[in-house]
Amino acid sequence: MTKDTFQSETETGRPVSAERRRMLDQNSGEAAWRLWGPYLSERQWGTVREDYSKNGDAWDYFSHDQARSRAYRWGEDGIAGLCDEKQWLCLGLALWNGQDAILKERLFGLTNEEGNHGEDVKELYYYLDATPSHAYLKMLYKYPQQAFPYTALVEENRKRGRDRPEFELLDTGLFDDNRYFDVFIEYAKAGVDDILMLVTAHNRGGDLAPLHVLPQLWFRNTWNWGYDVIRPTLAAAETGGIQIHQADLGDYHCYFDGDPELLFCDNETNLRHLYNQPVDGYFKDALHDWVINGNRQAVNPERCGTKAAGHYRLSVPAHGKVEVCLRLSKTRNAQPFHDFNELFTLRRDEADDFYAELQAGMTDAEARLIQRQALAGMIWSKQFYYYDIPQWLNGDPGTIAPPRERLNGRNSDWQHLNNADIVSMPDTWEYPWYAAWDLAFHCVPLAMIDPAFAKNQLLLMTREWYMHPNGQMPAYEWKLGDVNPPVHAWAAWEVYQAECQSNGGIGDLDFLERIMHKLIINFTWWVNRKDADDNNVFQGGFLGLDNIGVFDRSAPLPGGGHIDQADGTSWMAMYCLNLMRIALELALHNRVYEDIATKFFEHFLYIAKAMSDISDQHIGLWDDDDQFFYDVLRSPDGTKIPLKVRSMIGLIPFYAVEVIGPELLDKLPDFKRRMKWFLDYRPDLASLVSDWNEPGRGNRHLLSLLRGHRMRKLLQRMLDETEFLSGFGVRSLSRAHRDQPYVVSCASTPMSVHYQPGEAESGMFGGNSNWRGPVWFPVNYLLITSLRRFASFYGEGFKIECPTGSGRLLSINEVADELSRRLIRIFRKDANGCRPAYGGDERLQNDPHFKDYLLFHEYFHGDEGHGLGASHQTGWTGLVAKLLQPRP
Repeated sequence: MTKDTFQSETETGRPVSAERRRMLDQNSGEAAWRLWGPYLSERQWGTVREDYSKNGDAWDYFSHDQARSRAYRWGEDGIAGLCDEKQWLCLGLALWNGQDAILKERLFGLTNEEGNHGEDVKELYYYLDATPSHAYLKMLYKYPQQAFPYTALVEENRKRGRDRPEFELLDTGLFDDNRYFDVFIEYAKAGVDDILMLVTAHNRGGDLAPLHVLPQLWFRNTWNWGYDVIRPTLAAAETGGIQIHQADLGDYHCYFDGDPELLFCDNETNLRHLYNQPVDGYFKDALHDWVINGNRQAVNPERCGTKAAGHYRLSVPAHGKVEVCLRLSKTRNAQPFHDFNELFTLRRDEADDFYAELQAGMTDAEARLIQRQALAGMIWSKQFYYYDIPQWLNGDPGTIAPPRERLNGRNSDWQHLNNADIVSMPDTWEYPWYAAWDLAFHCVPLAMIDPAFAKNQLLLMTREWYMHPNGQMPAYEWKLGDVNPPVHAWAAWEVYQAECQSNGGIGDLDFLERIMHKLIINFTWWVNRKDADDNNVFQGGFLGLDNIGVFDRSAPLPGGGHIDQADGTSWMAMYCLNLMRIALELALHNRVYEDIATKFFEHFLYIAKAMSDISDQHIGLWDDDDQFFYDVLRSPDGTKIPLKVRSMIGLIPFYAVEVIGPELLDKLPDFKRRMKWFLDYRPDLASLVSDWNEPGRGNRHLLSLLRGHRMRKLLQRMLDETEFLSGFGVRSLSRAHRDQPYVVSCASTPMSVHYQPGEAESGMFGGNSNWRGPVWFPVNYLLITSLRRFASFYGEGFKIECPTGSGRLLSINEVADELSRRLIRIFRKDANGCRPAYGGDERLQNDPHFKDYLLFHEYFHGDEGHGLGASHQTGWTGLVAKLLQPRP
């Protein structure tokens, strides 16, 4: 746990809000407000963790259809779910409209093979509000009153090619006459272990409609695997409600308002249903069997088990609503609902106070709404993530041994990895597993509301049970050994600085020092593993940019050889400068770090030289003719071919920038002396970066891969609306490739890249991401922060035409502001009241029950701005919250 650096009311002279006080108590250890949170995944089926197949086909091994009858091994899922931090006990919602063939206990979506653009959730739900202590949470699930179109969604999407849009739930027509329910789920905490749940179902249609509402409690199955055979218990209490016991949690009590029918079964696999085995019991699908099929024998007549629900049979009036109330508490309560409404009102008001304090400088109501929902999504996307590689590979003593082929298969070289933590997810349905570089970006907006959680997330990826002994960080469960861009040092410095700014200059040096030590190990891994010729030019593979290149950069090249990557090398230059800056900050308190800062300063210069002249062979990654950075293909016979694709790869050199002020240098004389000696001794290296001896604004000095000329040329490309600059940010591929695709022949096979502003037109990397034209928030955000650093050196006197050819001259800071505005424009209502993120969908744009509920997609159309990819990727797209925050 990193120490809390939040200043008290006495120190700041400002009152501390109730939510801030809860976070202070959490971080000091006085009150465990994070004990319960929205840690339940939206999808556990189809994950690598649940896959015990021989060939690693996770989607087919554990399907959505099986999920209602089959116990999970490594986690749980549910709708609007809440659980404790170790997921012993889960609370969620089930619904039935009287028409569906399946009890709605979890969200439905298509597998990677079923979707015409990869996996895709086919539901409508929105994360609307949340506070970091989880004292208040709110989300919305839209549930049709007609039978859910499972088959139609699968069959229609299967018919469609990659050149056609996805067939979504709204396209089925089920919502056309407003015959649906808006089901709002809210949670409020009376205390750290006293949780109130309110379900409000609105009938948006014109007729009375039946609705079954089943708040559910269940334990994660920990007893069937041969380790701990002691079962926790749920049992009907004599005074009503449910009595709960679990060894680690202790005793809890669940109270239901009204008089619902209490149903009990066990969170265990129905072997009879799935595998035709003659086994008796009350299985995981018993509630489905009871509600849908009317099977009275499915549930336990003794009214006990490991899964239970309160079954409300309701009729919702036309345009009316119904409410269901529940309270889960560690304390017995003779009147559990006497203060229910007052507590909800109080927590809502406290949430308003918390965001009013955060948004004090924001006068625009639209901006406040976007930011608040973005941050709500960040909080709702926390998830309990459990994955023990040795146990997963070898199988459990209480089960049949898995196929031996797995011992040399997926993730078998990560035997040290044993995760059981709360982790920020990219998307709790489409990507219900952490991704190392996504998580680094998540921490920047998270630090706005919960710096301690953000810091601990960054540290988590460097802990011994995550980071490989060789120093590599885990990428994601599909392939832990894949390589993501090294952005953790950047994120750590961003989080540290943000906390300093909000805390009167006080930052968490313990955090900075702790993560620095681990990042040095990771940096060493990069140098030893991803620099094939030991010449400071790096490879790395796809580096998170999926299909951006001509080749699959994670696979061997068709004709052999390898690619010297402009982005891989630039990322490492950025990594050097990030670590140098962290070391300089630490050196202000411990002079030992001056030596470390010097090491990274010198390494940065070596990388800068290599980018201009690989192995002193007069071939670099910068192309003087095109004034752009390109990857270089190195064939086995030594031939070097620039791969002239104008893509985000060539803009990533912007990220390697740092500005050092004279006051910092004067405080660190050893670093200053060594740096001066090195620059004097190696003027050839010094000339590759900025003119060090020509100080900028305030006598600052610039370290960058881009001298003034190259920076201006790259900016001209980037700000050209016929190339990179769209109305909604910087495209990932130049629009020039729409009419001029790049084609190269490799092993007698022509390969090409052309501009695709929407969904991917190929199946590379599963086909569910596209870096050949769309706008992506993380790389745009890095461009903006990098431009801010350049501006701190050049000041307002450096002007550039923006857009290129417009005759409009802007300073670098003004260019950063313009890029921010264009990104924010994706979510803002335009002059016609429409949000570009929702494209031409009339209902999403104009319906009062849709238009102000926001989705934060994975990426956005390069020309039109509408959302694409994962629909709840509040993770790195949540960076919009940071862009909306007024700058100090």
